[in-house]
Amino acid sequence: MSQETWPSDLPTYDQLLNELKEIRRPGLADLRRTDRPALRTAAVAGGFCDGPDDAPAGIEALLKEAVRRLGENGVHGRAAAHTFGLLPDRRGDPAADRRKLAAAVYGVSTEGFRKRQEREVMEQLAEAVLTVLRERLGFSGAQPSGGPPPSDGPGGQGELTHGPGGQGVPGVPGGRAGQEPPLRVDGVPVVDARSTFTVHVSPIELLRDIEVLVSSENVYLEMSKTFRPTVSGALRLAAAVRDPAGEIVDDVLARELAAWLRAHGRPGLPVRPGTVVPTSSGALAARGVRRIYHAAVATPEEDTYHVRPETIARAVSACFALARAERDRYQPALSSICFPLLGAGRGGLPPALSATWLRWAIRDELARDARWRVHLVVRSREIAEAVGAL
Repeated sequence: MSQETWPSDLPTYDQLLNELKEIRRPGLADLRRTDRPALRTAAVAGGFCDGPDDAPAGIEALLKEAVRRLGENGVHGRAAAHTFGLLPDRRGDPAADRRKLAAAVYGVSTEGFRKRQEREVMEQLAEAVLTVLRERLGFSGAQPSGGPPPSDGPGGQGELTHGPGGQGVPGVPGGRAGQEPPLRVDGVPVVDARSTFTVHVSPIELLRDIEVLVSSENVYLEMSKTFRPTVSGALRLAAAVRDPAGEIVDDVLARELAAWLRAHGRPGLPVRPGTVVPTSSGALAARGVRRIYHAAVATPEEDTYHVRPETIARAVSACFALARAERDRYQPALSSICFPLLGAGRGGLPPALSATWLRWAIRDELARDARWRVHLVVRSREIAEAVGAL
């Protein structure tokens, strides 16, 4: 399909979200008692069933596929599976028990989950259903109408995302959490710049001769422990300076981030989501790395983290603004930058969703200034193939 708009005979985001809200309490059993036309149409269009007779099984299969699309091991995917009783041993659980299990995924109280995360889970699941349909139908047109409400947090539409030293960099219009990114930013068309991307299947700390590596951090700019298998932890360990016995004598990146926080009066306080802070590269200089840009994208929430997709776009914008400001301070000038899949670790975003927003934001920046060589780094070939298909 190559329509420029979402086909009128397919359900919209708002229709799907409303029906998901309606079946949350009664659970999957409700699908045999009450017709849910938007979900039924989606299941038929996606090839999960043939019509009304097998619609309940088809809708259940569609929702399970959407959960897989969200990431069965991610917080949104696991919470959605519990919320709707999509796990084999939880299918008939009462609504209160399902809500309690979903709340436990986030490490919050049942009431806290009901007031905050539950709606987000349903929004993410509705988006995932649409994503499954787009993939199944080969649809490349515009996003169907509706979507999750825009973020009302810092750095929303028209605001400045503040970089190091409090200097503003152009903000990115506040997107809708979980949606495809908008088509334009500040009137600049997003161009097709696929040829400028190099995708690496590698641990980020093993890359060589890329001048700027971007690390994903929380809004407190607290790097991961060096033993954790995260981008932040891996870069922290690789950049540390060691003595001849191999013991760390200078935790370079953590030290410089702590100094930045003290200098800007932020110790123990969060920075705005999307803030980017530069440090030196420490021992990674031996691999041709000159700078590490620390992108604050994850907001701690009790035992987990939350990342809004539009925060990724703001962080990308801030990274490029900072790189342009620093470019000519080096000889030769800075010319290459590498991004991991921001927010796709403990932040819980599906890798494909993170990659979609990264690609969109990077292309927009390259439309303004095409001199950069941009790299993306992922951990597995499966994710690389998914990224390459976006």
